[in-house]
Amino acid sequence: MNRIINFFPDLELEEASFIDGIIQDYSDEEVKNFAMLYRSRRKDPQMILILALVGIFGVAGIHRFIINQVGMGVLYFLTGGLCLIGTIVDLVNYKSLAFEYNQKMAFEVKAYMSMSQK
Repeated sequence: MNRIINFFPDLELEEASFIDGIIQDYSDEEVKNFAMLYRSRRKDPQMILILALVGIFGVAGIHRFIINQVGMGVLYFLTGGLCLIGTIVDLVNYKSLAFEYNQKMAFEVKAYMSMSQK
């Protein structure tokens, strides 16, 4: 886990462990390339929290658009965050929303790197 911490010192333990499992067979150069690609696609949980807060006081669903859940974003927008209940639930679960999105991005980066090596 030490290799990924060098590139992402601010990762929480759960995400760092997940990423470490993905890159365990990578060389140092591959870890560097993975980190660069992953950093460009990763969403910070704090950003999801802030955008969910915007949903309470302004436009609901922005955080769902950011994590590529367009259908839910439209639904939240049209229903006022499902009458604010959905937005409040997302405020509580913002870390898991970000982690799920980041997992998908990590798998995409890994697949991209595998395809580009062939």
